[in-house]
Amino acid sequence: MALKNQEITDYYIRVKTTQIPLLPFTWLYQGITQFRNYLYDHSYIKSFDFETRVINVGNLTVGGTGKTPHVEYLIRQLRSEASICTLSRGYGRKSSGFILADKTATADLIGDEPMQFFRKFSPKVGVAVGEDRVEAIPNILFERQETNLIILDDAFQHRAVVPLLNILLCDFNRPFYEDYPFPAGRLREGRCGARRADIVIVSKCPATLSVSEQEGIQQKIQKYTRSGTAVFFTTMHYAPVHHSKNRTAKEEAKLRQGDAVLLVSGIAQAQALEAYVGTHFNLVEHLEFPDHHHYQEKDLEKIKKIAKKHRDIAVLTTEKDEVKLAAAAFGDFWKDISRHYLPIEVRFLGREEEFLDLLKKAL
Repeated sequence: MALKNQEITDYYIRVKTTQIPLLPFTWLYQGITQFRNYLYDHSYIKSFDFETRVINVGNLTVGGTGKTPHVEYLIRQLRSEASICTLSRGYGRKSSGFILADKTATADLIGDEPMQFFRKFSPKVGVAVGEDRVEAIPNILFERQETNLIILDDAFQHRAVVPLLNILLCDFNRPFYEDYPFPAGRLREGRCGARRADIVIVSKCPATLSVSEQEGIQQKIQKYTRSGTAVFFTTMHYAPVHHSKNRTAKEEAKLRQGDAVLLVSGIAQAQALEAYVGTHFNLVEHLEFPDHHHYQEKDLEKIKKIAKKHRDIAVLTTEKDEVKLAAAAFGDFWKDISRHYLPIEVRFLGREEEFLDLLKKAL
């Protein structure tokens, strides 16, 4: 359970002056999380290994590593070979307990990211939420008996379920090997937690990242993973803009490059999104809200005020925000405002077939 000498050295070399007062609390927090992992590793706390196949997609860092588009990638690759159900905690929802999404589902009921899965993949793919995964999995299998693959969204620290495959995401812009546990940094546990990963994916990479740069990052990651753990690199690809079809909205022409837009987002790490929109459109203003923001009428009034001030401006948002802005309660608001959303997809920077081979062999 003791920290590795390399890890201690890294802390003191790279720690910022403003973080030094927080280090004692960070050591305490890391000690607690490592003790918890020790109890699971040595079976003092029971983990459940279900017969149903389980893949986990998670991270060591708080928020913003791109879990949702990676889960969607897995769904697209595996939905023809398995009956899939996603299971999320449902962060930010206004409900609790286990829920298997149906046609009455809303973002408030199941959370914005699960609602995004539901809108895109239902009914072929099941979507469930539940804080207690050990309780939720039997409920899924009871209510949706055809399920033979469960994808856990953001459960890397949820040690109570043993996954068949543990996929760890590492944000290129905030790599875990340069970060610290809370409160000095943004890690949920120490870097040594990466040893539980079967596969590491470095997400949000520049599309131009060279092979030599990838190898350098891989070497840094493999200081903390098990020997032989494969490391892959992905980039975020913005798909064509979609027009939001509301019951009260008129059909409008597609948003064209250079058109004036008001960007509305409630996501973590929105800098890359803003840069992309600023490059492809005339970005008039960016209304940036906290991650998983619950939109209220006052927010929409702010959007309307800006839209009225600028003639022929369109609202552009993310797919995650779209599931909330498209709520039935806001239908009349969009009658005279053009709204569009920008889907995100994952693309591998080489070796995709190798990843798919590992994935399918594990299953």
